[in-house]
Amino acid sequence: MNTTAVVTIKLFASLAESYGWRERQRALAGETCILDLWRAETGQPELPPRVLCARNMAYCDASTVVAPGDEIAFFPPVTGGSHAG
Repeated sequence: MNTTAVVTIKLFASLAESYGWRERQRALAGETCILDLWRAETGQPELPPRVLCARNMAYCDASTVVAPGDEIAFFPPVTGGSHAG
């Protein structure tokens, strides 16, 4: 696979557990947005509520267009601990 024409896709925490993988590479064919990658890799038509997306370690919208060499990450919703005091 030509590494200049692929993106790396990462799932974290419960998303990785749910889908059974943590990292994949995918070849790009034309203009592709983050939601397109989600659909192709998970088979799900939409992102689950409150899932965060990042492109090259910067949070972004699911409609963000990706480029060869990008790293795309999906993070499940996280809850914080209690604040004592």
